[in-house]
Amino acid sequence: MTSPAKRTRRAVAALATTLVVGGLSLSSVPAHADPSATPDGVADKLGSHDRALIAGYAAQSRTRSVPPDADQPVPDFVTLMLAVKSGRTDETARQVTGLGAEVTRTDPAIGYLKVNVPFAAVDQVVALDDVLRVDADELLKLEETRADAAGVAGAGGDGGSLPSAPSAATPDDNPYMPTRDTGSVAFKTEHPTYDGRGVTIGIMDTGVDPTHPALATTTTGERKLVDTVAGSDPRNLIDILFDRTWLTMTAGNKVTGSTVDKYDITWTLPEGGSDDMYLTRKNLAVAGYVDPTLTGTLGVAYRESDNAVWIDLNQDHVFTDDELYRPYRVDHQIGYIGTDNPATELNERQPFTVEARRLSSALIGVNINTLDEAHGTHVAGITAANGILGGQMNGQAPGAKLVSMRACTHSGCSSAALTDGMVDLATNHHVDVINLSIGSSPALNDGQSAMALLYDRLIATTGVQIFSSAGNSGAGTNSVGDPSSADTVVSVGASVSKQTWWANYGSFVTRARAVFPFSSRGPREDGGFKPDITAPGAAIAPTPSWIANSVVADAGYTLPAGYSMLQGTSMASPQATGAAALLISAARQDGVSATPVELRRAIFSTADYNKDEPAIAQGRGEFNVVHAWQYLAKGVAGTDDVTVSAPVCTSLSAKLVTPNTGSGLYNSCAPGNGGQGVGESRTYDVTLTRTGGAEGALDYVLDLRGNDGTFTAPHKVSLAKNVPTVVKVTAAPGNQGIHSAVLTIDNAATQAVEQSAMLAVEAAAPLTPGAVWSVAGAVDRNDTVVYSVAVPAGATDLTVNLSGLADSSQTRWWAYGPDGLEAEKSSAGTIYCYANYQGGNGCDPFTRSYAKPKPGVWEFVVEARRTSPTLENPFHLTAAVTQ
Repeated sequence: MTSPAKRTRRAVAALATTLVVGGLSLSSVPAHADPSATPDGVADKLGSHDRALIAGYAAQSRTRSVPPDADQPVPDFVTLMLAVKSGRTDETARQVTGLGAEVTRTDPAIGYLKVNVPFAAVDQVVALDDVLRVDADELLKLEETRADAAGVAGAGGDGGSLPSAPSAATPDDNPYMPTRDTGSVAFKTEHPTYDGRGVTIGIMDTGVDPTHPALATTTTGERKLVDTVAGSDPRNLIDILFDRTWLTMTAGNKVTGSTVDKYDITWTLPEGGSDDMYLTRKNLAVAGYVDPTLTGTLGVAYRESDNAVWIDLNQDHVFTDDELYRPYRVDHQIGYIGTDNPATELNERQPFTVEARRLSSALIGVNINTLDEAHGTHVAGITAANGILGGQMNGQAPGAKLVSMRACTHSGCSSAALTDGMVDLATNHHVDVINLSIGSSPALNDGQSAMALLYDRLIATTGVQIFSSAGNSGAGTNSVGDPSSADTVVSVGASVSKQTWWANYGSFVTRARAVFPFSSRGPREDGGFKPDITAPGAAIAPTPSWIANSVVADAGYTLPAGYSMLQGTSMASPQATGAAALLISAARQDGVSATPVELRRAIFSTADYNKDEPAIAQGRGEFNVVHAWQYLAKGVAGTDDVTVSAPVCTSLSAKLVTPNTGSGLYNSCAPGNGGQGVGESRTYDVTLTRTGGAEGALDYVLDLRGNDGTFTAPHKVSLAKNVPTVVKVTAAPGNQGIHSAVLTIDNAATQAVEQSAMLAVEAAAPLTPGAVWSVAGAVDRNDTVVYSVAVPAGATDLTVNLSGLADSSQTRWWAYGPDGLEAEKSSAGTIYCYANYQGGNGCDPFTRSYAKPKPGVWEFVVEARRTSPTLENPFHLTAAVTQ
């Protein structure tokens, strides 16, 4: 609900987002969020971050610069993704072409255009009346999902014996792959056929290993991986620079006859040659294959008439002795590049599949689809693995099938490839639900980026629900990422049980269940309800055998090649996606309706709320498969539609589509500047509008979940259809910090909860020049404590000091600015800045200063690492500003 006029992006949601290029660092759009209605001065549909990106690209293009990790210069255009008004896609495409841009994709059903625009024409394209929002293609860096950097270990959790390693004998009910935390193990035990069979899951990620034994078959013996394709496009700016799996051919690559001299080599062409045979070659020196002995070039021949590909794997320049490959979906062919060295743990023989398509009248693309990252396979394994470690352990939906859509390489992900691939999964690959464990974190995270608008429209038009990682930028308020911030995308935070802390990390805690410190918090900038739910955020799951695996050294065991323990909201989202596949599987077998709206209602209404975690961390709570099915099976279609409008005060709330108003109550302004002080009581008007159901007035029960005593609200309200009704919500924070609760609006006569709204108010302690703010406290191992301070305007420096630690205590603080962005040089999910651990790992754990701090409310998240030798970690934190 905001214009992205000042949108910037921060370190990742789940996988992603530091720009390396240039050194810089659509359901219909809701009527209330139509950017054409934005007030004067906030209608920049591109945004400052994207403008800076484009300026960097243009500068590099002028100097023919080659960015780090790329093997060619930046081209003379930028790839833009446009979200356009319904019914105006074709006309907009015509106008864009008239401005000298190349349209590379149109999807009229969802109002999507992808265009390559000369730098000089960018402003003209953005200014077109029918263009709602614009995102520039950028490289989203893959975030580290290993619990530690390679070779880094800490101390054991409690000094006692360590957990045993998982094995083929480990039952499906286990803490290593904790599907049980969502209730799915019990659900599948009671209903053995409700295991995902009949459902196909789309995995939008770094690609899925087509050879892994745990991803070979479903529980009914069918092939699990039904297709593996690339969402990348060799015409996208970022894919041109960083995706080396594509080879492109033009008329100049056409060859005829039985032999041909090309590239100073005589080639013997495949038998049955025709006038549509093409020949090109791949430079192995920059291909990124794991076999270090590969050198020279690899010849590739392509026959367009039957989509046939030959690869000269033995490098003898003769194609007649090479296998004919077709796209994986045809015959499920898998080829191999390189030769395994049995003396090494890794498998140097790297599998591949092929894909070929005509990209334009002048360009053909052939993709040798290899994988150089473990992330996508791990995600797929959590979602649907069958027979982990050759035994009884499974992912969430072992009966489900998978489609792999690769949009990323080791360099990162093209945002244009993510957009294209998501559309293709939902419209062309017959999937029923999609997992996306990739994203970015905009400062103005109101769900109104072009990508978010597109995903909302995609869900509504295709009936395919998308689940997305909330982000790994926690535990600061308003750190949730994009596109999980989209209204109808289910945003998933990462939870962890006491048992998983021990089994996967060798770390002891006392709390039965918690939200990981790194998991991004809500609400959205407009107070919108994010994250929606939580699911387990750490698991041992399949990874490719040719990529080094990961295991936490402190757990005291190793894992065989092909398995890793990874953590992140990237791991939580597939737990939720697979759990949803179980519900869809059950619904189909029982003839129950399970549209995206119904699925969300059942999941949201039955999530298990954790009384020990704030609402902004967990949303509605942990996904509960058993209870969600009980609701879904009875039918939730009769649930009324209720919208919420509430006051918002943040450093960016003036930029919201309706300024200072959103879909939840959110006040993070400084005291005296619109915010609330400690002990100050304020009453807010929260407007509820019932837009569905009966014509007369209906009674609704209002409940506050997770309230720490800050909020009060009426217990009932009567809502007439389409009549805005004001509910008075009072907030009286008793101490400094963020206070949040879930306001549920429920018609007792319907099956599901009609609506939930986030309530969040931050009471900050003012910082005064010449005075020192000070607090003494304690934080448990693997836990956080958050403090809020208000930095005055004109401050030249903010200095924070940590002291009072117990001997060897591994504790740190992490600073977040008023816009919810991390103020540190690294990411909250990393191993940096802990006292008594790796010397701070390049960061001073005790004293840091922040020059020219933005005025407003800052947060200091104090956290004790999982390897801290003491369970309870005392500390003393001070802060001071100068002017």
